[in-house]
Amino acid sequence: MTAAAEPEPDGAGPGRFRACLFGTGGAPANLGVAALRAAALDLLLTRLPDARITVFDDGWGQRPGQAHVAGRPRPVRLVGARRSRRVHRPESYLNMRVSAAFGGLGNAGLAAIDAADAVFDLSGGDSFTDGYGERRFRMVAWPKRLALLRGRPLVLLPQTYGPFRSPRLRQTAAGLVRGAAMAWARDPDSYAALGELLGPDLDPARHRSGVDLAFALRPHEPAAPARDAVAAWLAAARGPVIGLNVSGLLTRAESMVRFRLRSDCLRVARLLAAEVLAEPDTRVLLVPHVRAPGKPDDDTVVTERLHEQLARRYGDRVALAPAGLDPHQTKWLIGRTDWFCGMRMHAAIAALSCGVPAAVLAYSDKAAGVFAVAGQRRWVADARRCGDEELVAHLRAAWRGRAATAADLAGRLPAVRSRVDDQLDAILALVGPQRPVPIGG
Repeated sequence: MTAAAEPEPDGAGPGRFRACLFGTGGAPANLGVAALRAAALDLLLTRLPDARITVFDDGWGQRPGQAHVAGRPRPVRLVGARRSRRVHRPESYLNMRVSAAFGGLGNAGLAAIDAADAVFDLSGGDSFTDGYGERRFRMVAWPKRLALLRGRPLVLLPQTYGPFRSPRLRQTAAGLVRGAAMAWARDPDSYAALGELLGPDLDPARHRSGVDLAFALRPHEPAAPARDAVAAWLAAARGPVIGLNVSGLLTRAESMVRFRLRSDCLRVARLLAAEVLAEPDTRVLLVPHVRAPGKPDDDTVVTERLHEQLARRYGDRVALAPAGLDPHQTKWLIGRTDWFCGMRMHAAIAALSCGVPAAVLAYSDKAAGVFAVAGQRRWVADARRCGDEELVAHLRAAWRGRAATAADLAGRLPAVRSRVDDQLDAILALVGPQRPVPIGG
């Protein structure tokens, strides 16, 4: 989402559907979160072309933003919201909470919530948990609390629930979900976790099993010169092209302890790349999915180093994805590969949703459920349970079975895409206007 012309003021367009979108902070550095944001905006604005949407992010102040709807730019409003010690700033969640107690005090974020017909929340797809620490959980919980405090319909868009280590935070999470107008899990495993969280309060009418929104993200071809460079490299390929996403998070030494990994994920990536490149005419495309220089979870440094190492031996049969691609363009690029192996969940979803056979190198339970949505649970390689050689063997089997997997995916994807539309129908039937414009209408 890039800069755009200033959108209409809040008072314009009486009767227009108004919504807030929370839980996509970190975009565009994290292309997985950016994919969720882009897909949510595209889906909503395709159905409701006149909707006024405020996207809460981790920036400062109010700013114009832009979404791509069916490939065309559309304005949205960006408003900063953060768990900050700068409580004097209007972006602070605590400032919003205090402002609410005193009639609003002109807080723009609070005003957007109050004016909303619905507050949509994605929790980054997998952050409604205390698994990343209590501070992260509190940050994810704040917008949900504010929506309920102000009496606005809260819709938890498809996401993962839990795990929760702290009984106290688990109780807090359960209370927030019970207060929501609707809560969607993004896969069968997550729905089971939602059921455990709610217990007898689980209501199948409000608490639903759905599909990760990134399955609906539309791929867009990048502009020149990135498009031309990619096209030239692909045109020179005389054999299959493998996409490989290496996570900077999983390749850090402390991650072995944090996630209780049994394997060295960077070594696995090297071994896998060397094995597929040993086959004649095979090419490898390295695709970072988090570009956050200087931060612990950045993919670029480790990916660039791997590219240098492989290129010394295999030359231009190994390429690095162009920098600066947005989630639509990155999905287009991943869709050009013949098989994909991801360490980032949404990099793998980009492949699956393009019909590209894929495997994921997993560090948590979330991967199995998401892959199950597309009938691909067997291609989850769990780094917590397998050593290096076992992981490589699993990924080798996925690579060699890619033709059968591609055929299987082709048969399953129409139903997955239909479920994305169905869940949006159900959401808008609850909180939307009476006559949303149908897809393609």
